[in-house]
Amino acid sequence: MNSHKITRAALLAGAGISGLMVAGPATSQNADQAVVLEEIKVTARRRTESLQDVPIAVSAFTGLELNKLGATDITFLAQTTPNTTLEVSRGTNTTLTAFIRGVGQQDPVAGFEAGVGIYLDDVYLNRPQGAVMDIYDVERIEVLRGPQGTLYGRNTIGGAIKYVTKRLGDEPTLNLRLQGGTFGQHDIIASAEVPISDTVRFGGSIAYMKRNGYGENRNTGAEHYDKDLLGFRGSVELTPSDDLFIRISGDYLKDDSNPKSGHRLIPGLFSGAPILDDVFDTRAGIEGKNEADQYGVTGLIEYQVNDRITVKNILAYREDDSFQLIDFDSLPTIDVDVPVRYKNDQFSEEFQILYTDEAFSGVFGFYYLDATAFNEFDVVLGATGDVIGLPGLNANTLGDVKTETWSVFGDFSIDLDNAFGMDSNLELNIGGRYTEDERTSTILRRTFIGGNSETFGGNATLIATTSDFTGSKKYKDFTPRASLSWQPNDDQTMYISYSEGFKGGSFDPRAQSTAAPDLNNDGVTSDAEIFQFINFDPEKITTYEAGTKTNWADGRITTNLAVFYSDYKDVQIPGSIGVDTTGDGINDSFSGITTNAGAADFFGVEFEGKAILAQDTGVQGDSLVADFSLGWIDAEYDEFIIAVTDPGTGVTALQDVSGERVIQNTPEWSTNLRMTYNRPTEMFGSPGTLSFLGGWSYKSLTHQFEVSNQFLDQPGYSLFDASIVWISDDGRYQFGVHGKNLTDKEYKVAGYNFANATGTASTLGLEGIASAFYGPPRTVTATIGVRF
Repeated sequence: MNSHKITRAALLAGAGISGLMVAGPATSQNADQAVVLEEIKVTARRRTESLQDVPIAVSAFTGLELNKLGATDITFLAQTTPNTTLEVSRGTNTTLTAFIRGVGQQDPVAGFEAGVGIYLDDVYLNRPQGAVMDIYDVERIEVLRGPQGTLYGRNTIGGAIKYVTKRLGDEPTLNLRLQGGTFGQHDIIASAEVPISDTVRFGGSIAYMKRNGYGENRNTGAEHYDKDLLGFRGSVELTPSDDLFIRISGDYLKDDSNPKSGHRLIPGLFSGAPILDDVFDTRAGIEGKNEADQYGVTGLIEYQVNDRITVKNILAYREDDSFQLIDFDSLPTIDVDVPVRYKNDQFSEEFQILYTDEAFSGVFGFYYLDATAFNEFDVVLGATGDVIGLPGLNANTLGDVKTETWSVFGDFSIDLDNAFGMDSNLELNIGGRYTEDERTSTILRRTFIGGNSETFGGNATLIATTSDFTGSKKYKDFTPRASLSWQPNDDQTMYISYSEGFKGGSFDPRAQSTAAPDLNNDGVTSDAEIFQFINFDPEKITTYEAGTKTNWADGRITTNLAVFYSDYKDVQIPGSIGVDTTGDGINDSFSGITTNAGAADFFGVEFEGKAILAQDTGVQGDSLVADFSLGWIDAEYDEFIIAVTDPGTGVTALQDVSGERVIQNTPEWSTNLRMTYNRPTEMFGSPGTLSFLGGWSYKSLTHQFEVSNQFLDQPGYSLFDASIVWISDDGRYQFGVHGKNLTDKEYKVAGYNFANATGTASTLGLEGIASAFYGPPRTVTATIGVRF
């Protein structure tokens, strides 16, 4: 292969490597003093490579880059990454909804697995609670688009996001960053590294992030959309020999933010309550705190057996416990008030063997996960119960889902020139993954009167049990991957690839067995029909991709282009339906209903790049740099099969409604343009670089659900950001001011809908529910950073 390729001996997966990305400006000077773009290193294929050499659609961000942009958490990445949606889930503060190329999952309850894998230092996060990770103490973040099952421990059917924290250095250091801004923001982030000896290092960080609300609860006076987070990370690193690296790390997160309610988009159908004039205000009556605790411990061992073989083991345990208060109708009346408890834990073990020589390189691994996801919640329909003579009506749901899965996977690259004496500049990559999942689910649905159940501090009376279900099912699949890449010269990589992804089935934890349809119309709903109603099948995707990565103008311009087509089958679509348990025409309960929609096709294009537009124009050493990305995706259902019951005859039949369905959380267009002017500037006697950054991002029409909704669908919108940052050349001092959403654009990121298409009739509760959650308004933040 061409000489600019990194030698195979340097491609070991991170053993002892702490600086995979240069923590400097986006440009550097070569030996001739010409300004060129920094080479970015990634570990997308479990080994260290130049981003421009990897035959995978991947975007990478250094910690310094994110710091200069004023990025607060990983949802910011959706502004700069094509065909990617990352949102804070509805009614939560730290739960993540992630979609890449049309594949994802927005329902956070037990039983639903994410379509996008989130990894913290190579540990897969099994649940979305706490996955809105704040950006601090980070070395880099990588966003991989498309199936990645042959490379990563858990299924990554839509893509993967790798959050990589910094490894410890050789010198004792103390870093302090203070942030303050609009809405009473005040953050303190501190980190320290202490080498005890040549072989032992300790390090840790603490982050306290506090902000008043963007709005107010006009009923209780509480701050609304506030932030109150406390986080810790710590690690000890041991290097008993040059060949052995051991890292034990832990993290903890505590969230004490207030409950978050949606902005009503329709007047109250029962009370006539008007729509509020501020989208961040609410009149929700539910009171208390949203509380979340999450912690994890990871043990990493890397041993270099010889120049060719490295073994790696990742052992991890994680646990989280969160309590949330969700007022669905966002009104003072107790109706569709939902307190919910999530408790999750996971134990994972991953073993890898990495091999590299001049001709071959790759990874072979084994992965095991034992996880439990538990949730219980009340749906208190107080006002509805009063109308139908059941005061304090409460539909309680308990779901307990155990997942036990194991897999073996491998991914190998063959340099055809070195392996077979060819002169082709070709590299063949082949891989595969075998997965076995077992899901065991317990679902208990009960109806109470008298308000909250005992779990949530009440003493309601049980009047009915509508589901008492226990079921188990195994799923297994083999998913291959192959690619062929060609480097016609030192500055270009072209590739084609084929990959498959698999996500196991499960059971809808909110399903109500008494709502199961009589599918064979024999007048009896059998146990098999109930099982079929509650269970949903695996989903699978096949992706074909072609791309090219190019350096232009002697390293002053880079462009990456990917074109893909995905065939998405048996798509898992969670939803809810109102249920009339008394036959009086008023829905007094609800049931979860998850369908395997059938099939969807995605065809898309992704274009990313960076260019040095000018240098030495104002003063010696200055530069003007452009970053840009463009994503386009044509996503539609080919088949969407649902069961439809004729209200007159009661006969249930299957019907294809694909023409009436849309792909959620997947805008057709996503684009970003950022301009950065860097100027050498001395401050306080220290030489440094003053950077002016301006950014624009755009997303076209975004649907919140599979059915178009005039209230919740977000039309296309633009966001404008700007930053001024000075960083000393030695990295000791940093000052910055960051403005986000400068035009104060109101844009929806999530919502609830329990109303008809016109918002004139309710499908759950008396008031009707069409409420939206919004992205942050205009904010300004000042930062000061010092390294001691």
